[in-house]
Amino acid sequence: MKSDTSRSRDKSGASTSGRRGFLGVVAAGLAGILIAPGVRLIEIAQATPASTGATSKVRWGMLIDSSKCASTCNDCVTACNTENGLSGGTLPTDSQWIRKIEIKDAHSGKVQSLPMMCQHCAHPPCVDVCPTGASFKRADGIVLVDKHICIGCRYCMMACPYKARSFVHSPQTNQKPDVPRGMGTVESCTMCVHKVDRGEQPACVSACAKAGHEAIVFGDLNDPNSEISRRVAKFQTRQIRENLDLDTGVRYLGI
Repeated sequence: MKSDTSRSRDKSGASTSGRRGFLGVVAAGLAGILIAPGVRLIEIAQATPASTGATSKVRWGMLIDSSKCASTCNDCVTACNTENGLSGGTLPTDSQWIRKIEIKDAHSGKVQSLPMMCQHCAHPPCVDVCPTGASFKRADGIVLVDKHICIGCRYCMMACPYKARSFVHSPQTNQKPDVPRGMGTVESCTMCVHKVDRGEQPACVSACAKAGHEAIVFGDLNDPNSEISRRVAKFQTRQIRENLDLDTGVRYLGI
């Protein structure tokens, strides 16, 4: 009886080596499958540049000049709501990532208006208390919430000294593709990270400049030649609740 040691056969009698060869041809063919006219998966992979990601060489921040911020102006708030698909805080349970507040000097009685949002602390209390790691700080200083692992415990909301975080109570529809949101999670100002990563300014900054106020400067606090660093070095700026030593990324001028 002759034996064939060069090939093995499966239960159906088909040659496994032949099957392997066939599967190899199929795999090679799949690499060139068209997903749209003239577009192949392999071409997309080759054309997509590798993301460099956030780096600690940069620290994004904002400088807000309260002397240029009018109490009647809400351009920054409107721009934030529009950019991120927010309702604008029309109900107590609605999310509002930036809000206008007024502060009054106890001695002079002077009242100033300024925007308040997540301060993007270097030492964020929200990150410290988060049990799942959903609250995190990027290498470039932007503080965010990972919606996939946020369990809605709201510890971060209690820990934030700026009342900057909101809980999403309702189902979300017609969301912005760049700004994922979800019921049962916590959210706050992201500094429009989706725009920043494209080399653009946050929506509130652009809106303030477009209105002619130019009360908000955005830039790299680590770069001594940036506009924000030059102003911080030239003028006396302050941090809200600076006694907490959180080293906030949002600074204020004129308060």
